[in-house]
Amino acid sequence: MTISAKSWLQQINSLPLQETIKIMNVCGGHERSITQAGLRGALPPQIELIPGPGCPVCVCPEEDVYQAMQLALREPITLVAFGDMLRVPVNVGKGEPRSLDQAHAAGGDIRPIASPVEALQIAKACPEREVVFFAAGFETTTAPVASLLVEGIPDNLSILLSGRLTWPAVAMLLSGDTPGFNALVAPGHVATVMGPEEWSFVVERHRLPAAVAGFTPESLLAATYSVIRQYLDDRRFLDNCYPELVRPGGNPSAKAQLETAMDVVDANWRGIGVIPDSGFALGSDYARWDARQRFPDYDSPERRRSGEMPPGCDCAAVVLGKKYPNQCRLYGEACTPRTPIGPCMVSDEGACRIWWSGGIRVRKQS
Repeated sequence: MTISAKSWLQQINSLPLQETIKIMNVCGGHERSITQAGLRGALPPQIELIPGPGCPVCVCPEEDVYQAMQLALREPITLVAFGDMLRVPVNVGKGEPRSLDQAHAAGGDIRPIASPVEALQIAKACPEREVVFFAAGFETTTAPVASLLVEGIPDNLSILLSGRLTWPAVAMLLSGDTPGFNALVAPGHVATVMGPEEWSFVVERHRLPAAVAGFTPESLLAATYSVIRQYLDDRRFLDNCYPELVRPGGNPSAKAQLETAMDVVDANWRGIGVIPDSGFALGSDYARWDARQRFPDYDSPERRRSGEMPPGCDCAAVVLGKKYPNQCRLYGEACTPRTPIGPCMVSDEGACRIWWSGGIRVRKQS
């Protein structure tokens, strides 16, 4: 029998909470569900829910977005990308296009897509034209890209890959002196692909409570209750509160295709820096479809602030759970969904965009 959200809230409110417990939710989809359901306001004040590094648009290196823009503007290609990547701003001089949207307005053939299959369909429909798929995302997005490569793609389609793994960012936070949270709610969709075991290091190495959650209030509250009980009882284990989809070992086919088509490499996260073993790159057998090898590199070293967040933007601190979105110096003033300065205000998985859409419109002094 499914326990209702109301029942989970009653159980959480009955717990003997004496001190503040900070729980990081890694996934941007979790943050969206938490905010839309008003869970923060329904939980006891001793419980803090902290958004974590679960927005691939937010951490996609600025230089990758710039490279995609320049390819579309300087090469006779069609560039396709997931829709929320089109408005991500880059650091360029005044008067230059600063997003894929603006590059499209300047004449680039840039098209939004919703799935990797659409990239394949566009390439097949125009076999005489080069198509570049700018593929940014975490494991759940990169696995279908790997599947395309393994199953075979046409010669006129290449991949500009900006794939990332989620767990290394959390491992980096936990390796610091002050990780900033007492428990972790792990991402359900990533665990569906990669298996929940990927998050066992949180418990085994760092002795923090952890639970995998789905996206309903019931699943999120079940995970919240689980990690609080673990914390209070001094019992640490990885709980699976999303058994409908998350199975031990994850999805064997998806993992096999990732292993076949991709290498795991050190990777840059925007505003954060290089995190070891946190990125995907096309394997040597698939290098002929790598857009970085097929086309020139337009990311010139003369570009100022390459790779950084724009001045005044605290998106990197928000991604790492060091600041809440409305503590950013630009939140709701210079930076809004209509005029985003940083990437956290662009994507519907970005915490700033989620909080703004949830009605939090006032900046809080940090």
